[in-house]
Amino acid sequence: MVKIRLKRIGAKKNPFYRVVVADVRSPRDGKFIEEIGYYDPNKSPAVIKIDSERANYWIKNGAQPTDTVKILLKKQG
Repeated sequence: MVKIRLKRIGAKKNPFYRVVVADVRSPRDGKFIEEIGYYDPNKSPAVIKIDSERANYWIKNGAQPTDTVKILLKKQG
């Protein structure tokens, strides 16, 4: 099973996330299939950049976005 989820990078107390397509068995910051965007909550307003074409491709092929990624996709449009 494949999920679209966040991969945390960045320093301590300074999060930065990459939106990745990964197998559910892989660890949060581990191996992934494809990187489709990023999310920076530190900026005001938060910066969300997701390749909607690739996200739609993966969703059509059975990938399940996590709750957080669903919210980010709705905010981006």
